[in-house]
Amino acid sequence: MLDNITGNFTLAGTRIVMPHGITTGAIDIEDGQIAALRPGAQPAGSLDLADDFLIPGIVDVHTDHVEVHVFPRAGVQWDFMNALMAHDAVVIAGGTTTVLDSLCVGASMKRPERRDLLVPLVAALERGRAEGLFRADHLLHLRCEICDPDTIALTDATITSPLVRLVSVMDHTPGDRQSLDREHWLGRMAKDMGLDLEDARNAMAELLHRSARVGAEVRAHVVARAQTAGLPLMSHDDRTLAQVDQARAEGATVCEFPTTLEAASHARAQGLSIVMGAPNLLRGGSQSGNVSLRTLLEAELCDVLSSDYIPRSPLDAAFAIGFDNSLPQDLPRAIAMVTDAPARLAGLTDRGRIAVGLQADLVQVRRIGTHNHIVAVWRDGRRVY
Repeated sequence: MLDNITGNFTLAGTRIVMPHGITTGAIDIEDGQIAALRPGAQPAGSLDLADDFLIPGIVDVHTDHVEVHVFPRAGVQWDFMNALMAHDAVVIAGGTTTVLDSLCVGASMKRPERRDLLVPLVAALERGRAEGLFRADHLLHLRCEICDPDTIALTDATITSPLVRLVSVMDHTPGDRQSLDREHWLGRMAKDMGLDLEDARNAMAELLHRSARVGAEVRAHVVARAQTAGLPLMSHDDRTLAQVDQARAEGATVCEFPTTLEAASHARAQGLSIVMGAPNLLRGGSQSGNVSLRTLLEAELCDVLSSDYIPRSPLDAAFAIGFDNSLPQDLPRAIAMVTDAPARLAGLTDRGRIAVGLQADLVQVRRIGTHNHIVAVWRDGRRVY
């Protein structure tokens, strides 16, 4: 049961995780903001958090999880608002208080219905947020598929939404970037789409032709619209030095999910931030056979962790990193990769750290063995979990 605390209160007896260290003490919350930090204090009347960790609310800049609720089964489309509220419940239960829902703009071969659903889904997200139906703060990351000519019109229709904070350019045609092995990709797509191999091969051939025909034009349009809107631009699945150089020349500031160590190293040399998916670490490597997150962490070539497709993976990955003595990142640095760093990347300067004057977006975490039990979540000083 939620405490439904509003107004002013104090949390104490907790290990407060900040970017540069951990302190034990109390934290005062007033009118939804962090009013004071009191190391060593445990004032009378405060809520005793029993030596648990208190971390900032997680900021997730890339989650594909909305579609799990919109399309719960093949051929089944759920009511948008109910789907979004279900997604919100999963997000908040994973300690994420700010989520950039990463909606596909256009389609490669899978889920062509994305084209028709994007605009009304954005409208539903705007409405649900305005009506206070969500516990987390929901914003938008537009993932623009450059192999689809419809991406141009769909980008134009959605990029002016006040919720948009990030834009990424991606190309999911096989043989490059994420999926080098076309035959492996073909078998997986055929299974996922319920196609026989011949039909899947014909669809792949059409996709490759379409990408070659329109890819450069669509990418240039998306880049120009992001620049005009003043939105951070991310390049998705860079594999080669040339792809990183192209992204940098286009004004990208983020290399998202680089697929090779070489691309990540070059991105860092070019001054780009590097975003990786937390599931990569937790499952022991990339599901596509690309560079492992552990390899990048060992080389200190990762700045931000996102959930990708497992909503609570940022929290679990951050604690796994922080308690792994073989990695160079301690717990405060690891937590910053899922809180402070993504907030800054998305231009959200009012959250992401436990500091006086910032939003009281907080997560109480109890370590039980190697597992992380999320005891409570506050957003804007209100307990929401």
